Parts: sequence; structure tokens; C-alpha cells
Amino acid sequence: MLGSHTGMSNEDKLKNKIEDLGGRAKEAIGKATGDHETRDEGRADQAKSSLKDAGEKVKDAFKK
Repeated sequence: MLGSHTGMSNEDKLKNKIEDLGGRAKEAIGKATGDHETRDEGRADQAKSSLKDAGEKVKDAFKK
């Protein structure tokens, strides 16, 4: 069962990284096109990803 918890954690980390990269892309597209809404959505996606990543790190610390 321990392996299943570790696998889920890695899956969550991957999802967070994908969300972060998507946010970076949205922000870049928004900046390039002058679309402030898309730029801001990208920044929000990155912030959400960072918060989730911090939560994963806390969970990992308690697993040890």
C-alpha cells in the first residue's frame, strides 16, 4: 500500500508541473497578444500549481 501513496504523490506532482507549464504558456501568449485576461489566467494557473506543489511537499515531509 505504501507504493500506491507514493505513486499518487508522483502523479499529483506531474499534474502540478503540467498546470504550471500551461500557465506559463498562457501568460506568454497573453503578453505577446496584449490579452491581459489570458496573461492573468496564466499567472493564476502558475500560482495554483505552486500552492499544490507546496502541499505535496508537506505531505512528503510527513511520510518520512
